[in-house]
Amino acid sequence: MIRPWTASYPEGCRWDAPLASGTLGSLLDTAADRWSGNPALEYRGHRISYAELRSKVDRIAAGLLRLGITPGQPVGLLLPNTPWHPVSFLALARIGARAVHLSPLDAKRVLQHKLTDSGARTIITTDLPGMLSTALDLLDAGAADRVLLGEDAEWGGEAGQGDVRAQSLSALAADPPESWPVVSPGDVALLQYTGGTTGMPKGAMLTHGNLTAAVSTYRNWQDGGVQAEGEQRVLAVLPLFHIYALTTVLLRHLVDGNEILLRPRFDAEATFRDIETRRVTILSGVPTLWIAMLNHPDAAKYDLSSLRSCISGGAPLPFDVGARVEALLGQRLRIGWGMTETGPAGTRVPVAAKPRPGIIGLPLPGVDLRIVALGDPTRELQPGEVGEIAIRGPTVFAGYWNKPEETAAAFCEGWFLTGDIGRMEADGMFFLMDRRKNMIISGGFNVYPAAIESAIHEHPDVAEVIVIGIPDPYRGQSAKAFVTLRPGAAPLALDELKAFLRDRVGRHEMPAALELRESLPRSPAGKLLASTLVAEERARAAGTEQEGSAP
Repeated sequence: MIRPWTASYPEGCRWDAPLASGTLGSLLDTAADRWSGNPALEYRGHRISYAELRSKVDRIAAGLLRLGITPGQPVGLLLPNTPWHPVSFLALARIGARAVHLSPLDAKRVLQHKLTDSGARTIITTDLPGMLSTALDLLDAGAADRVLLGEDAEWGGEAGQGDVRAQSLSALAADPPESWPVVSPGDVALLQYTGGTTGMPKGAMLTHGNLTAAVSTYRNWQDGGVQAEGEQRVLAVLPLFHIYALTTVLLRHLVDGNEILLRPRFDAEATFRDIETRRVTILSGVPTLWIAMLNHPDAAKYDLSSLRSCISGGAPLPFDVGARVEALLGQRLRIGWGMTETGPAGTRVPVAAKPRPGIIGLPLPGVDLRIVALGDPTRELQPGEVGEIAIRGPTVFAGYWNKPEETAAAFCEGWFLTGDIGRMEADGMFFLMDRRKNMIISGGFNVYPAAIESAIHEHPDVAEVIVIGIPDPYRGQSAKAFVTLRPGAAPLALDELKAFLRDRVGRHEMPAALELRESLPRSPAGKLLASTLVAEERARAAGTEQEGSAP
């Protein structure tokens, strides 16, 4: 295979650099052996060394074994960014169990689906607001058999009230066994749910080998100014239940022996204070984070000079916004592209590359990309031609859990078909032309119109609905619903629709706009056409921009 991007690699960086692929337990052991006394995590001013982290992981892992959690068994993690997330995630990895990430942003019906689909009957959560109550609701609904509670007080938080239905995770801790269950790189470590064609999410099977290879390929990407290992402070405000933060923030920096500052939620002012007072050197964000920081009234007053590397991912960052962020930070943003199914390793834009709209960069070390014809994925296109981005490499997932037909359709001759439309230039630089069909990227989260449409259809006055993504100056995109009403129904207001959807969709999925219509566009075969509405919205936006720029 010809790889034109290798000639465009930054000096000293090799596409064919050896990749370390193993198990997550070995990853932790290597880090703890090398960086034993270094602080691994900081939370509420409480610092946890690498040796203490491994000890806690091993004791919780031993307790889970004694509880009956076995290799291959799925366990739901309903956890924000507290030490209980890395402890629980790595404890499950240690014994060969499968973590199932549950997002606190999800509607309860989606959480129930993830538990039922994955087979997870145990939930690990904490007593921060909203977490334990949600887990207990799932327990009461029969979606789970057991809730394990990691008390926030263990890490300096206030003591929660607890609940007799939840078993203390700390009380389970036990001495490690003489030997751990045998775990191999090919074993599934994580079921990370992403969107499905029916609107309900499907579980991407990411193996130990996928995740450790992704960490290695990020570490092999060297592009100006090497940050000394064991000396960086990494601010973790992105949720660790998202693949972006899990791999590029947590796992990647554990290997390097850096200190990870865990924050349960993002707050712009608190982030500025952390950077200034704790001398944060590495910050990863999504477009909503960067926009919130830009819009903070005191942004220019903070000392950001400690920052050495700032990364933007999770969703496309508007070109003009990126330039403003770089002016605020005083340095280039490091931008890349990836997917849940790639763990999420895909591409990186070299710092020396000319900023251009749509640029996503060069394939990371060990990762192959190509552009294939939309109607024939076996045919590779030439530089400059637009088609579907296909990817292969050791970071690409093992398939969709319990969905063999969808897995087969997602691959062609060993290449994963991403559904993203792009092109490659002659020098190997890739560009993203459009996101995968119908998907909305809102604040770094994937939002699937089919799921929202299904929930809106439950409203008794709704006849038909199409949901599309529209530009949002803060989130990048938001959902807009086009609705026709049943005969005789009263007009439906956006606030009324939001109230109806409150328990049916997640906050990140809530429509930001509603338009009532007499009819919706259809194909000759009678299929509703979202593409027509997308074109209308683009034309409307272009017309508004032209009116605004008129003298």
